Amino acid sequence: MQRNLFDHIDIQVANTHVPNGNAADIDAECRLYDKMMFEQGPVDLQLLGIGGNGHIGFNEPDSQLSRGTYQVTLKEETREANKRFFNHIDEVPTQAVTMGMGSIMQAKVILLVVKGQEKAEILDRTLNGPITTQVPASLLQTHPRVIVMTDCDVNYKVSY
Repeated sequence: MQRNLFDHIDIQVANTHVPNGNAADIDAECRLYDKMMFEQGPVDLQLLGIGGNGHIGFNEPDSQLSRGTYQVTLKEETREANKRFFNHIDEVPTQAVTMGMGSIMQAKVILLVVKGQEKAEILDRTLNGPITTQVPASLLQTHPRVIVMTDCDVNYKVSY
């Protein structure tokens, strides 16, 4: 995040928070991150992408979702989609540390950035489909302040 985003925008590093996926004690890191989140209050702006399977923040489709920060085993389709950042699929991590959906949903504003027409179907399911843990991003339908930036051709059905 530092190299690919924070170094390119006008933001104080003290105002950025990313869990350390390389910590020696991942469980302790998750607890510390959640403690910091609790003490500092809700995130002002939560920046998210979406995976082809509807994961956000590496909250993979599952029968249940976690509230706080945790270590997740990545689905093979997620690893496959991320292999472009590595020399070989064997170098792609099998696990990641992520904020849980409960923490994400506490953010004051969520910015979901979706790039590529291949994500149109999952974005449609996110915005218009049923709210389900099988498409974790669909939970964003319940958040009061979500901004979606996309180049996908998707119709969003507004209902009041």
